[in-house]
Amino acid sequence: MCGIVGAVTERPVNKILIEGLKRLEYRGYDSAGVALAQEGELHTVKAVGKVANLESKLELAAVKGTTGIAHTRWATHGGVTEANAHPHVSKGQLALVHNGIIENHSSLREALKGDGYEFVSETDTEVMVHLIHQLREQHDSLLASVQAAVKQFEGAYGTVVFDKANPDEIIVARSGSPLVIGLGLGENFIASDQLALLAVTRRFIFLEEGDVARVTRESVEIYNRTGERVERNIIESTANQDNTGKGEYRHYMLKEIYEQPMAVRNTLEDRLDGSRVAVKAFGERATEIFKDVKHVQIIACGTSYHSGMVARYWLEQFAGISCNVEIASEFRYRQSYVHENSLLVTISQSGETADTLAALRLAKEQGYMASMTICNVASSSLVRESDLAFMTKAGAEIGVASTKAFTTQLVGLLMLTAAIAQEKGLNAEHIVNAVKSLPMKLEEALQLANGIETLAEEFADKHHSLFLGRGSQYPIAMEGALKLKEISYIHAEAYAAGELKHGPLALIDADMPIIVVAPNNELLEKLKSNVEEVRARGGIIYVFADKASHFESDNTMRVVRVNHVEDIIAPVVYTIPLQLLSYYVAVIKGTDVDQPRNLAKSVTVE
Repeated sequence: MCGIVGAVTERPVNKILIEGLKRLEYRGYDSAGVALAQEGELHTVKAVGKVANLESKLELAAVKGTTGIAHTRWATHGGVTEANAHPHVSKGQLALVHNGIIENHSSLREALKGDGYEFVSETDTEVMVHLIHQLREQHDSLLASVQAAVKQFEGAYGTVVFDKANPDEIIVARSGSPLVIGLGLGENFIASDQLALLAVTRRFIFLEEGDVARVTRESVEIYNRTGERVERNIIESTANQDNTGKGEYRHYMLKEIYEQPMAVRNTLEDRLDGSRVAVKAFGERATEIFKDVKHVQIIACGTSYHSGMVARYWLEQFAGISCNVEIASEFRYRQSYVHENSLLVTISQSGETADTLAALRLAKEQGYMASMTICNVASSSLVRESDLAFMTKAGAEIGVASTKAFTTQLVGLLMLTAAIAQEKGLNAEHIVNAVKSLPMKLEEALQLANGIETLAEEFADKHHSLFLGRGSQYPIAMEGALKLKEISYIHAEAYAAGELKHGPLALIDADMPIIVVAPNNELLEKLKSNVEEVRARGGIIYVFADKASHFESDNTMRVVRVNHVEDIIAPVVYTIPLQLLSYYVAVIKGTDVDQPRNLAKSVTVE
């Protein structure tokens, strides 16, 4: 979601802040701003739209500073305006940026108004800077003022603040929204994501829940939620700062679609031991936990939730254990039953998804045997707070619509299935062999691109669509519908094909394309019957079908033939053509493929 960058140095920080924001653009935003301390003065510059707009305005303003904070905003409270953009300022003295949502902002705002504070924005964030300013008069330091203020905040925040009267320090606080401190020589930095700082440092400290820190050029002091001085580990990053270019591709999304065979190879690297899964890939305690697990509870959001739904079929069929899958935001707010010897599995590309992280923390209080995460970011909160972790190693994913993160999550879940099965004495060799063939099968699926690009032209004037699948392909149909609506803005729904007669058939007409996922498995004949129900009602059908499934193209049906794959890996392979379809439809529609409207890459608020 929103991006934060800060720096306290001896050199001008303008370029550092702007470059950091540019590295976070992929996360999604609608406005940006910067605050700089210069010779006892506080300067703020804000712009609606892209970071490039802010960069131009900053150059025209001709202000510089050796201490500064910057922010990209994704609107929650208040519209997309310069007034609502961060940083927010109190009495011309304090400047503050914030990721998250302050839930009790209304009551705080009214109290502050009564004390004479004037509000110029509609945001929840502005109450933070005014409250800290008010408390500044009661405490002997900005650090103490922030420590007092956070006790009054309800909700999530990753916040950074500085005082123009003492520009050699920045105070940061984290609760529910990630912040990282970057360590330099005679200078230090702050960001919401280490990616923003890779051009200036490789050494990072990841703040933990409740931490408040004082950052100067020469030192970093960290205090936990009780106010006790603590030390946090320094992590040396090996991330590649140059892996975010589009190369020969028109969009990041297309590049990342084509990166999937290599991404899966990276996921499998050093994780297979002959015909077995190397259980140590999940963590030191994985063997003892997997032997005893009797139930798996999967919690995730969005695309990650769809991968979990596929895993339920695998775990119950091949590992012989029960599995529930739930949306994280729903899991948090109901009374759930914890099965005996239950393993909690969270799935997240970023490892900072607010609802999923909160669900993990709740589950720890409910008596789960252990927790595990499948994630793409080794330094993330989910990884640090889980007992076990499987890193997908997908590499940086810039496009908001997840592609290679999804397929590598599926591979991780399939390997989890195999690992649990083999630790329970079951034969998982067929799973391992199927997984080994995946990179080649994905490369074959990518060869369908030209035909799908031509097919996509038929969606140019469409406004609604329906995706159908059966068995483990039903979640893939859901993922296909999500991709289409995310980037082309075509309304799309997905149904288990057997549900057609229970309502969706009422929607069928020649203006609603029906997209069907049809591998050659035991449900194929049932699926063919569902397709005939659509044809009988005048629907136009687009079938992604196994070459041996005997679907034939005619004036009511378009068939895209997919090479045969084993049923166990078919969900991964059939994801590819649906991604390509969504991409090419979005290009035809002229939408912003990589940064679709209203969406953010990393959802760090509830």
